[in-house]
Amino acid sequence: MKPIAFMRGRFVAAAFSGVLLLATVISLAVQQLNWGLDFTGGTLIELNYEDSADLGAIRTQLSSGGFEGAMVVSFGNDKDVLVRLPISYSDADGARMVEVLRGATTQDIILQRMEFVGPQVGDELREQGGLAMLLALGLVLIYVGFRFQIKFAMGAVVALAHDVLIILGFFSLTRLEFDLSVLAAILAVIGYSLNDTIVVSDRIRENLRKIRKTAPLGVIDISLNETLGRTLVTSLTTMLVLTSLAVLGGDMIFGFAVALLVGVTVGTYSSIYVASTSLLALGVTKEDVAIPVREGAEQDEIAP
Repeated sequence: MKPIAFMRGRFVAAAFSGVLLLATVISLAVQQLNWGLDFTGGTLIELNYEDSADLGAIRTQLSSGGFEGAMVVSFGNDKDVLVRLPISYSDADGARMVEVLRGATTQDIILQRMEFVGPQVGDELREQGGLAMLLALGLVLIYVGFRFQIKFAMGAVVALAHDVLIILGFFSLTRLEFDLSVLAAILAVIGYSLNDTIVVSDRIRENLRKIRKTAPLGVIDISLNETLGRTLVTSLTTMLVLTSLAVLGGDMIFGFAVALLVGVTVGTYSSIYVASTSLLALGVTKEDVAIPVREGAEQDEIAP
């Protein structure tokens, strides 16, 4: 099979990434994210129906009963229902809501639990989530800097920041709810993408030391071709599982699965183009990864 000249298309890839990042920044500035209950505050109510629950009818009944803006999803099976309300209600309001639903059906409805999330807690979660992502990127920079070299570390962090921003932009543009499960997925994507980038970086470093007559651009192309099979197999098998979760897993984990699916796709692309292109832009050379010769080593080799 003829080797693929990945770096020949690096400028097209850079332009593509630039367009995606520009769209992300504009979307986040104009409409931000569709924050979930975890971040905005509100009421979470879990109900158990005797038979299958009609989610559409439940939404209509709640709206008629004065509970506006309710998000109703199945929870575990078609008998368990999770209701999310953007306003903090009291226990009495929760009991009244159950009575409203009971009055519209012959089924027995049991209130399993009722939780409140205040806006202050939501603000703290938002702040701590942002700090968690920044801390993860900072630790990656330190680790890769020690493990490889500072140029490799900067390339890895650029790729990871690229992946995180694209996921945020996707959720902003599609208006999918952004909750704690999505935040957890983004942190998982950082780990996944970093693993892929480390594999590619390790091969680039190895080949820079081994292939002496080829320029860094050619060495990077050779390294990407050598790791391409592993990258594609890992990504495709992961995406198959995530697609199954998104389609069959239900509303509770839909956002989590979609965030991971987008992250794995973008992470595979960034490990090939963003991290490697960043290395070239930073001017990586064979001297950057050369093994330092121990002082006096040459004398030891020629000594009788």
